[in-house]
Formats: sequence, structure tokens, C-alpha cells
Amino acid sequence: MKKYISLFLFLIIALTSKEARSQEIDKVVAVIGANVILKSEIENQYAQYLAQGNPADDEIKCYFMQQLLTQKLLSQQAVIDSIEVTEDEVDDNINNRLRYMTSRAGGQERLEQFLNRSLLQYKEEMRPDVREQIIANKMQRKITENIDVTPFEIKRFFESIPTDSLPNFNTEVEVGEIVFYPKLSEQEKKPIYDRLEGIRQEIIDGKDFGTMARLYSQDPGSAADGGEYPFSDRNTWVKEFTKTAFKLKPGEISNVFETEFGYHILEVLERRGEQVRVRHLLRTFSPTPESLEKAKNLADSVHKLVESGKVDFYTAANRFSDDEQSKYNGGMLLNSENVQSRTTFIPVDQLDASIFSALDTLEVGEYSRPSQFTGPDGKTGYRFVFLKSRIPPHQANLEQDYAKLKEAAMDDKVNRIISEWFEARRKTTYIKIDEDYTSCEDLKIWM
Repeated sequence: MKKYISLFLFLIIALTSKEARSQEIDKVVAVIGANVILKSEIENQYAQYLAQGNPADDEIKCYFMQQLLTQKLLSQQAVIDSIEVTEDEVDDNINNRLRYMTSRAGGQERLEQFLNRSLLQYKEEMRPDVREQIIANKMQRKITENIDVTPFEIKRFFESIPTDSLPNFNTEVEVGEIVFYPKLSEQEKKPIYDRLEGIRQEIIDGKDFGTMARLYSQDPGSAADGGEYPFSDRNTWVKEFTKTAFKLKPGEISNVFETEFGYHILEVLERRGEQVRVRHLLRTFSPTPESLEKAKNLADSVHKLVESGKVDFYTAANRFSDDEQSKYNGGMLLNSENVQSRTTFIPVDQLDASIFSALDTLEVGEYSRPSQFTGPDGKTGYRFVFLKSRIPPHQANLEQDYAKLKEAAMDDKVNRIISEWFEARRKTTYIKIDEDYTSCEDLKIWM
């Protein structure tokens, strides 16, 4: 009997010693309810942070700890509320992250060197945490999905701000544009088509598609990745691209086809239900002097129609403008810093330099002369702009800034409800945080 007891004690000591060694490598740094947070989870997030080109900063680990505590608390409630996530959602999220990290690191090989593992291995390591993050985000959206603010609440929120704390706003304008891009004739497009058809034939004869895309594709978003796009659904691309992507079988290479961006060839890599992973090679339409002259003449003609009052600006924008983002909004530009509110009031310091220059001499209600421009996507064309209104610098008030105050009141209400939700859950959930994190100010409320 003593021999068996001694053997049992030896096994206990050995296992305890092994567990102690394991915990030195990856110890539990927090417990929240039925979940634990491991040191490796913090370190993995820190590795992603560094891989994205950020400077080394150990204090950021306090923020990661807070995020993980929040995530665990939300995901626990999500289990109770039967909130689920699909494998496709997880894959899409991971692929988007890895594309961004690869871009910031300067290529897949450099990223793998930094991570000291293959992307395939790292992808599988990320999967549980990414899944939990998506579930937590869905849970938070569920908590806030029915929140709205009434005019009375907006007024009360505004009146709660001390007068000397009200924000001051810079000059804001409402501005529209009608854009004319040069359109190439079939004869002008033919050399581009022939060049891409030649590349396609080289691929069919054995050249690697990814290598050819890196060498010859003019798509800045995918060329460095061998032309590859992650799993995407039918709402991701323009109609012609989508039609081709979902028509082909995996391994098939398309014929040359046209979209508004130029000529493409495309290969389907993998199909998963209503999602597809592809790679493509794009050759863009470079404007010729003749096509630019035609665009200029059309811009001049439409400008005369609008300025004479024969056609109103909004109708002309919808009918003639080549800018897909503004034409269906009557040509009016939206505040890119405040997309959700869809406000047309834009601070002048957020305007494109060429638009700002065009507005400089305009009075409200006037139109600039058509002029040539090059957009952020590199496309060259002609446009003229319309100054609908101008609000001078002022202190926030309900009459002029209702949309901004509504958004601020909404954010305030959402934050209060989320804070109340977390406060209630923290009081009824067992939480223990490792002493290494006791100096983190943001974690005080969790301890």
C-alpha cells in the first residue's frame, strides 16, 4: 500500500510541476465568470499590434486586457441569448486582417518571419479569438439595436452642455459636383484588350497567375497579393465582375471582360456556398487626348445647361455625372467623416484641395467653370462644382447643428446603456485579475 501511495504522490508532484512549468510559459492572467484569459492571448494581440507597424509599448497591454474582459463578458451573455457566428464570417474576418497585416509588413514572407510561423498556422491560432470577438460584437449590437433619441432628448442633451464647453465649428459648406470621365472608343480600347489577351494566353500556357498579376495588374488593392481577393459575396464587386466570378468553376480562367475600371481576367480559386475566393488581373483604360477633349466638351455643354436654368443641377448630376458615389445623391457630396448621419455639411478643411480652390471665389448658388482634375484613385476627368450653402464659423447651436447634436446625443445614450449593462454584469460576475495588471488605471473598475 505504501508503494502505491508513494507512486500516486510522485505522479501528483510530477503533474503539478509540469503544470507549473506550463503556467510559466502561458499562465492565467484573469478569470471572468467561467472564462479565463491567458497571457498568450494578450501577447498574440500585442504581436498583431506590432505587425501593423505600431511602436513597442507595454502599456497597450492594459488596453488589450480591458478589451478581452469586455469580450468575455459579452460572449458569455451571447451564449445565453443563443447568438451564433458562421465559419464564413470567421474566415472573412481573418482573411481581411491578414491582408492588412501582410500589406503593412511588406509581404507574406516578412510577416511570417516576424510572427515566426506560417500564416496558415497563425490563422488557426487566431480563429478562436476572432470567433469570440465577432460574437461579442453581435451581442453589443443586440444590446443597442433598439436605441433611438427623441427631439426632446436631443434638446435636453444640448442644454446639459455648459455654454463655455459647447464646441466651435469651422466654416462648413454644402457642395455638389458633376464629374465627366473620358470614355474610350472601341478602337482606343483595342490595344489594352490585346495586351491582356496576350497575358491570358501566357497564363494558360503555364505562367503563374499570381506572378503575372504582381507584374502586370494595375489594381492597387490586389496586385501585391497576386491579384487575390478573400472570400466575398455577390454584393462585393461591380455587376460584371460578380457575374463572371460566380459563373466559373474553381481553377477556371475567364475570358477578357470589361468593367468600369478596365479589362480583367479572373480565376476562381475556391467556392464556398454563396461566397467565392478569386484572383484577377486588371489593365485600366488610360485616357487619350481625344477622349479627354470629348469629356471637356461634354462638361462645358452640361455646365451651360445648368447655369442657364434649362436643367437643374440635381437632375443633371443624376443624368450625366460619372461619379457613382454622388450622382444618385443629386451630385451632393457627403461628409466622409460622418458617413452614418449622411449629412451634406462638410467642414472646409476636409474638402479636396481642388474643390476647395474652386469654391474660393464662388457665392452661394453659383457654379465653378469645368476644370480637369485627378481623383484619389488616379482617374483623370473634368468636373464643375456647385456651392449650395456656406455656414460661417460658429458655436454649436440646435438650429444649425441639429444633425451633429443628434449623433452626439445618440452616442451618449448608447454609451450610458452599455456602461449600465457592464456595471450590472460586473457586480454579479466573479472577476479576478493577475497582480501584474494592478497598475492599469483602466482596469480599476474591474478589480
